[in-house]
Amino acid sequence: MTKFQYDLFVIGAGSGGVRAARLSAEYGARVAIAEDRYYGGTCVNVGCVPKKLFVYASHFNEDFEVARSFGWSINDIRFSWQQLIKNKNAEIRRLNSVYEQILNNAGVAIIDGRATLKDAHTVEVNGEQISAERILLATGGWPSVPGFPGNEHVITSNEAFFLETLPERIVIVGGGYIAVEFAGIFHGLGVDTTLVYRGPLFLRGFDQDLRSQLADQMCKQGITLLFDTRIKAIEKAGDRYAITYSDNSRGDADRVMYATGRTPNTANLGLESVGVKMNDKGAVIVDEHYRSSVSSIYAVGDVTDRVNLTPVALAEGMALARNLFNNQGTMVDYSNIPTCVFSQPNIGTVGLTEEAAREKYGSVTIYKSSFKPMKLSLMQSEEKTFMKIIVDKTSDRVVGVHMLGPDAGEIIQGIAIALKAGATKAQFDATIGIHPTAAEEFVTMRKPAN
Repeated sequence: MTKFQYDLFVIGAGSGGVRAARLSAEYGARVAIAEDRYYGGTCVNVGCVPKKLFVYASHFNEDFEVARSFGWSINDIRFSWQQLIKNKNAEIRRLNSVYEQILNNAGVAIIDGRATLKDAHTVEVNGEQISAERILLATGGWPSVPGFPGNEHVITSNEAFFLETLPERIVIVGGGYIAVEFAGIFHGLGVDTTLVYRGPLFLRGFDQDLRSQLADQMCKQGITLLFDTRIKAIEKAGDRYAITYSDNSRGDADRVMYATGRTPNTANLGLESVGVKMNDKGAVIVDEHYRSSVSSIYAVGDVTDRVNLTPVALAEGMALARNLFNNQGTMVDYSNIPTCVFSQPNIGTVGLTEEAAREKYGSVTIYKSSFKPMKLSLMQSEEKTFMKIIVDKTSDRVVGVHMLGPDAGEIIQGIAIALKAGATKAQFDATIGIHPTAAEEFVTMRKPAN
């Protein structure tokens, strides 16, 4: 008879935690999970899912203009922010219940409440101490706002999903996924939008061509981009906020939103008291098997601050369950992870940037293509789709593929399989395209750009 109440106790019912809990239980483990906020974690509640719904909502403004070019007469166009929020909330509640049902169906014990560590095998929830042979930390991350005069006036993406009214003017600070995506969302919904970033160009780490082309297109849409700029102070000024920038220029907005990064959600969990080591950002340090410095305590997902993407957390949770309770020895392959920025237009990317490829391989061949999307061909539009293929000249293997344009994420997902399989440029060229599509351009690019 085991001396522990559970084989695995999971703290956090987000993507990674739910996947690990469900699979572990299906493999026969006795599993419990504790959640003090909402099932589905950041992605379902204040991340990927509602953000994508908002992107869809914001793009209808352009879609109506496109419809006119195809002969449609559209009158009395109105938008209700309140209706969008209401419908979004209903969908999120549905997904919350789906996640709860998944856990119930797998036989996982669900505990509503905040769990904290008491020792290497014990957690405390709602005043009750519970023992487990292994403990998994899957508590994700949380938006962070730097300290400066007036920072109490700002919102983060968490609050942006629940605003009672749509602002007339918004200033968004940041240069990552969230900042760029929300700039497109608010602009598409008719909000006067300014994006402020401390560096020379947003989306650091993405291919330089994608970054610069997206910035150009966002400017042409009417979004104000302020690079190499910070906010020094914010003051309440009646119903608005007065902003002082780093160059001492001033502006104002109904809302100021910060999307300047997320920190691992490890505060007040009792990690220090049991000896779980963290880095200077508060992320749990783990080995290749997701084990922390305490052998019975594991961590997956954003709380480790490594590759902060929902599908990665899912893969890690699945690998952990397989390894602990099904003797599989699964290892997550972190190479060639595809990703998408739901900017407008979208970015889809997999593999190395041109800069990284040149550094790794030395001699590379670059293929580029830029064209007007067929859907926009009957109207005056400056939007361009951009595609790029990076090839290791020695092996002919495709090592990076990047796209800016409609449905980029949908297209790059398929391309990612090819890169995972080690496809060469010759194999891309030998593939017959689907016509007329944007995606066929990836198998018809023949002339190198360099």
